[in-house]
Parts: sequence; C-alpha cells; structure tokens
Amino acid sequence: MPPAPNRAHQDLALALGSWLRTHWAIPLGNRAHAQINLASPGNWPNDYRIPDLLLLTPDRFGIDRNEYFEGAPTVVIEIASPDDDTVEKMPFYAKLGVPELWIIDRDTRAPEVYTLRDERYERQAFGDDGWLKSPITEIRLRGESGDRLVVQLGDDDGTRQLLPDA
Repeated sequence: MPPAPNRAHQDLALALGSWLRTHWAIPLGNRAHAQINLASPGNWPNDYRIPDLLLLTPDRFGIDRNEYFEGAPTVVIEIASPDDDTVEKMPFYAKLGVPELWIIDRDTRAPEVYTLRDERYERQAFGDDGWLKSPITEIRLRGESGDRLVVQLGDDDGTRQLLPDA
C-alpha cells in the first residue's frame, strides 16, 4: 500500500473539496466527493482507482454504490505530486468515459483541464484573461503567485477564493 499524500497535498484537496461543495455542489444540486473508489462497470474490486476528488451532476448520481462508484463521474480531480501515478490513471478515466479531468500540481498549484474527445483527453487552453475554464462546471481556475490556486464559479467574483486558505 502506498503512503498517504503529504500534508500540502491533503490541505489543497481538502480546501478545494470544501470550496466545491460550498459554491458548486450544494447550491446547484450537484455532489462533490473525496477519496472515493472509482470502478469500471462490473469490475469492483478488481479494477479501480481513487481520485483525490470527483464531481457528479444529477444525471450521474446513479453510479454511487456507497463503497465505490461504478462508472464515470462528471469530473475527476487529481492533485499531482512528484513521482505519483496521476498520468498513469488518465487512460483508465478515458476508458471509463469521464468527460472532464482536472490535474492540479501540488507544489505550484498550476491547473490543467482536459476534456474527453474520441477516447483521449485534450488539454484545454487558458483564456486571454488568464483563467482556465471547466467547460462542464463553469468553474474557472488559475495558479497565483505564492503557489496558490484561485477558483471562481463563472463570472461571480463573490465566489473567488485563494486555496488553500491557510
């Protein structure tokens, strides 16, 4: 069994998960979960991965089996640490049909958003405004000096937050 992620990794995942629940999941009728077993259909417990966070829109609530999720969530979020297996998980998520994947660097907080096209992930480009926008959730992300992640829901400046906040 691999060791748990370090404190910086866990702090970022916890802060992002809290923000997602507060600003995206609860008010919009969606769900945000952390550290859930994610299995391919019919293959639990033989074929699964554990993303840092995952997001569900109501059309995907049915994949919840409590002990694990069976099938594709709306978005999978990975906090990438040096020498971890984030990149190796991408083909599993693509085969499962996860429409969107976020990878956030643990140390620099640099975000990447990938969308699934023809069973492969395509990296999304930053906008001219410096934000990286999630096409599915409308959440905007960007790295900030001081190794912070800035998140905001759409154009709502009231939801903007630097993460982690401590």
